[in-house]
Amino acid sequence: MTKSDISDIKQLLSNPKQIVIVPHKNPDGDAIGSSLALYHYLIAKDHKVTVIAPNDYPEFLKWIPGESNIIIHEVETEKANTLIAQAELIFTLDFNALHRTGAMEHPLSQAKATKILIDHHQQPDNYAKYIYSDVTICSTCQMVYHFFEMLDDKKSINSKIATCLYVGIMTDTGSFRFSSTTATTHRVIADLIDKGAVNAEIHNQVYDNNSYDRLQLLGVALNNLKVVPDLNTAYISLSQRELNKHNFTKGDTEGVVNYGLSIKGVKFAAIFIEHKQEGIIKISLRSKHNFDVNEFAREHFEGGGHINAAGGRSNLSLSETITKFVSLLPQYKKALKE
Repeated sequence: MTKSDISDIKQLLSNPKQIVIVPHKNPDGDAIGSSLALYHYLIAKDHKVTVIAPNDYPEFLKWIPGESNIIIHEVETEKANTLIAQAELIFTLDFNALHRTGAMEHPLSQAKATKILIDHHQQPDNYAKYIYSDVTICSTCQMVYHFFEMLDDKKSINSKIATCLYVGIMTDTGSFRFSSTTATTHRVIADLIDKGAVNAEIHNQVYDNNSYDRLQLLGVALNNLKVVPDLNTAYISLSQRELNKHNFTKGDTEGVVNYGLSIKGVKFAAIFIEHKQEGIIKISLRSKHNFDVNEFAREHFEGGGHINAAGGRSNLSLSETITKFVSLLPQYKKALKE
């Protein structure tokens, strides 16, 4: 984002506007955290602001300050579409292609509002007038922090904003253990704590409020864990029957793929989750070092993301999807064995 862009945005925000903030479909901690942080910032500047999420999100995010004000597009479609059509500014956060918003793609593409993109995923589409894209930054929440810096307005970060930003940085870095966590990330986190983010409380809210069913489902997932030792790969599968048996709710499988990656010697991990209602297998991919799961997902499973974290989908059955995945691995033997 250039100095000229920042100057333009400062001018746009210099008087009250009707603003819509949009995260991606199936929003995670970074999407909700960045959206609500920006929401609190703009509300304090007397703008009329609405966060519109394409669909619902996990229970462990439903304590974040301002969360109760989020409109769910698939629940309040007409109201949401009207707000999008009336908006003067639209911020799109934690995604860089409008199809990532599902049914919101059409109203967003038709909206006359000036669009501002803030995101850290690879290969952004060119739908926004102002683009802040940086794949080297660990999370969109950290980018929003830097966006406030660019606006020369870090002083406006209060405890609510700090809490929202902390959530997204914590969740997208795996509690600060992924390689995307830099010294700058830690300096940002320190400042957020100074500004009122209570780190232990945030961690407890996100990670330590598990239901019995969720832990039972984790047990099933770990029992289904398979390793391909000669290719340094591990994968987990969960069928719709297994999900139903343990009263699956959105977010219950968050982070489970990382158990595969935690095995000694494993460089590439995947989880395959059956979703009968959508008729697809949802796939999450994780890797260590330089194995590019973004490229793998784009090439084989209609997905994408980051070098070490990506997602995809398959229209095959669960067993057929796993067979396809395993059959692809030999093509990457050199990279997986390096």
